[in-house]
Amino acid sequence: QLVESGGGLVQAGGSLRLSCAASGRTFSSYSVGWFRQAPGKDREFVVEVSWSGKRNYANSVKGRFTISRDNAKNTAYLQMSSLKPEDTAVYYCAVSRSATLWTGSSVDYWGQGTQVTVSS
Repeated sequence: QLVESGGGLVQAGGSLRLSCAASGRTFSSYSVGWFRQAPGKDREFVVEVSWSGKRNYANSVKGRFTISRDNAKNTAYLQMSSLKPEDTAVYYCAVSRSATLWTGSSVDYWGQGTQVTVSS
């Protein structure tokens, strides 16, 4: 089970940190990622960190978003800075036993999502 938190309303240029808490004892063996879905649009990949620590970012968030994980706490984080109105979306945490999950097809579990709204 994955539970996201930390979403909310923020002004453009501001920051938010999302958390993804996972249940179970094998979190360290999973790749973790974040996806987002804006109204009327398809779900899109944002960022991932593999179980080996390799990170992969969508071009739209490079330099602004940072993913991290704390395996001791079974938690992943998404630090978002310099937020833009186009970052407004529901953000979903996802995990996979595969080395990468950016296509979405290898995701084993999804969180319920947390809303991020960036006002202009």
